[in-house]
Amino acid sequence: DKVLPELIEPYELRAAKLREFLEDVKPSLCYDIVPLADPFGPSVTDPDLQCLVVSEETRRGGEAVNRKRLENGLPELALHEIQLMKDPDHSQNEEEKISSSSLRQRLLGTLLQPPRQDPALPLRPYVIGLTGGTGSGKTSIAKLLGHLGAFVIDADKLGHAVYVPGGPAYEPVVAAFGAEILNKDGTINRKVLGAKVFGNQERLKSLTDIVWPEIAQMAKERVREADAQGKAVCVLDAAVLLE
Repeated sequence: DKVLPELIEPYELRAAKLREFLEDVKPSLCYDIVPLADPFGPSVTDPDLQCLVVSEETRRGGEAVNRKRLENGLPELALHEIQLMKDPDHSQNEEEKISSSSLRQRLLGTLLQPPRQDPALPLRPYVIGLTGGTGSGKTSIAKLLGHLGAFVIDADKLGHAVYVPGGPAYEPVVAAFGAEILNKDGTINRKVLGAKVFGNQERLKSLTDIVWPEIAQMAKERVREADAQGKAVCVLDAAVLLE
């Protein structure tokens, strides 16, 4: 349940930083850095432990440790409570204490590593894939990036365009699923088509095998259009981006 778990540094790196800090504070200190695979770790099984350092917000966890130790036939630990340092620069939506969660939130919008140079890809426009499920906010982000000057490609709109009469997927879809999917005006009735493929993986694959390559081709054409307009950044907004 951590905030932005994708941005948490690897354990080895965090342990190395902790080791460096401990050696800097007191080189003679004897310590053992142990990874925790559960909320308790060795605190409820190590008979040599005597004290547990807690904060005001983790005191209840310390009390839970002592209850567990008693169940395991071990003596209680002395709970030494420390005050957490305040973060004078925290924003309104961040924790008041110095917090790694706040630090990870501040990483949003920053470049974590230089863009990988791929000789098979042109340098411009730089294409960013923007994906997420319904309600994830990707459409809002796409609009913001568009206001900043990015060329935005809406894959959902392309998905509608491939179905229109004369569109690249129109005739193959009608041939595969029959004239009963057509409205009186000759357009494809998406609801009727959806009912045909819903819950049927084989039919759904038949449809996506027709439609997705055409959407991909249209997206590439739009990227070339962005290049012709001199756009430096192109954003592809797609719910099923990889597909």
